[in-house]
Order: sequence, then structure tokens, then C-alpha cells
Amino acid sequence: MALYHTEERGQPCSQNYRLFFKDVTGHYISPFHDIPLKVNSKEENGIPTKKARNDEYENLFNMIVEIPRWTNAKMEIATEEPLNPIKQYVKDGKLRYVANIFPYKGYIWNYGTLPQTWEDPGEKDKSTNCFGDNDPIDVCEIGSKILSCGEVIHVKILGILALIDEGETDWKLIAINVNDPEASKFHDIDDVEKFKPGYLEATLNWFRLYKVPDGKPENQFAFNGEFKNKAFALEVIKSTHQCWKALLMKKCNGGAINCTNVQISDSPFRCTQEEARSLVESALSSPNKESNEEEQVWHFLGK
Repeated sequence: MALYHTEERGQPCSQNYRLFFKDVTGHYISPFHDIPLKVNSKEENGIPTKKARNDEYENLFNMIVEIPRWTNAKMEIATEEPLNPIKQYVKDGKLRYVANIFPYKGYIWNYGTLPQTWEDPGEKDKSTNCFGDNDPIDVCEIGSKILSCGEVIHVKILGILALIDEGETDWKLIAINVNDPEASKFHDIDDVEKFKPGYLEATLNWFRLYKVPDGKPENQFAFNGEFKNKAFALEVIKSTHQCWKALLMKKCNGGAINCTNVQISDSPFRCTQEEARSLVESALSSPNKESNEEEQVWHFLGK
């Protein structure tokens, strides 16, 4: 049984399209805040999970798939909206699609994010000397299956790339679905080059060039584009999880980030299940949804 389900609202390929998340009981949740970062080896939200090897348990994470491999629509968790549904990114009033970077079609991995992480734009990363990009940490899943937008899967982390995107730190995790037929072969970043030769080089080139068709310069990387190993990646995840905790406890300035959640018991941004349902309905029915969202959130939280 799937632990999480999605509910479509609005028309795909339109600015009003949203993909909301529900837990196994059918209640609305925030994928950004309410889905745990780590996979529990015994159960998650009361549902038994596949038992992992002891030496791999510390490397099991939930990944939220935003963009299926080979597609072009830039889908993302709406970090500034109530309950953070997935939507298509809009820039200059137009839906955004990434260009095809020859010889590839769209994104070359299943692309998504780790919940309960945040790259703080007010904190300079010690490794890159650049501030965070104000988003959850990104994941490139390299398994053989093409996944669906909104799927929540279990991944093990293999390594990480430090993209510097317009002067901001934008970490890119390399991971594989634990249920992939070849997952048992992959334990660290060197295994990617061994069993999928050329994939890391293609990943580096893709991130370097994907904004060039839009008239922007090539992206830059920390560490001269070197992929760091699993141990390094796990430390970055740990750091971004701590930043997220500070965000949810109101210990730092989150700016426009919407922290409304249903399950973080000690968070000042927590709302009830009824309030969450009302937030979804009111956000969708508002004639001026973008400008009214913040007002709705504060109303329901009694602020």
C-alpha cells in the first residue's frame, strides 16, 4: 500500500495546475514538511516498509519525484504556497520548459527533492562559499524506471555535485531507487561510473548547459565539477535538514517560504486536518490565488 497519494486540481500544462498530497488516511499534507526525510526501517506512519540491510539503513531517504525522466516541463514543489503542492514553474508569465540539450530529451534522470531539507539563502555554505538557493535539496535518480510526478520513493544516496546557479549553492544529489533491479550494485559514486559509464559526465554537461538556450551563461560548479562521494553527500543532507528544522521552528527568517504543516507537533506553523482541507479549497477557489495565499494561511493559523 502506498503511504502517500496525490490529487490533481486544475488542468495539466496550465498555470492553475496543482498536485496536492495526501497521507495514507486521506488527509492533506505538505510534501515539503510532512513527509519524513529518513525511511524508518520498521515502519513509516504505521505502515511496514521493506527491511533494509543494517549497513544501508542510514542511507535510506524519501524522495519526492517532481519531473519524470525525458520530460521537459519544469515541475516543482511550490514552496511559497499553502501545503506546498507540485506545480509547473512560471517565469515572465509563461510556463517553463527546459530545452533539449543534444543528444538528450528533457531531464536525463528522474528529478526531484528530499523532503524536510532546505538550502538557507541566509547561510553561506562552508564548502562552496555561496549562499543557499532557498529550496529543498535536489535529487537526480538514476534507476532504470521512468517514475511519475508526485511519486514518493525510497532512495539510497551515492554522491553529490555542487552546482553554482547564478551565484547560489544548488546541490544535486545522485541517488538510486532502492527497488531498482540493479540497486544492489550501487553503493557510492564510483559505482555510477563503473556500471553506468558516461552518466556522470552527461550529468555535468547537462547542468552546465541547460540554461544556455535561454540566453544565460554556462553554469559553474564548486570543486571544478568533481562529484563528491556518499559520505560527503550525507553530511550535506544533514546540514540542510538542520536548516529546515530551524525554518519550521521559526528560528530563522524563511521569507516567503510557506511553512504550514499538519504533522510537525512542535512547529508554530502546524494546522489541523480541517484547516488543511480548507486551505486547499480556498486557495483553489480564490480569484486571485497568488496574492491571497499568505492571507489565508495566517487566517487559519490564527496569527
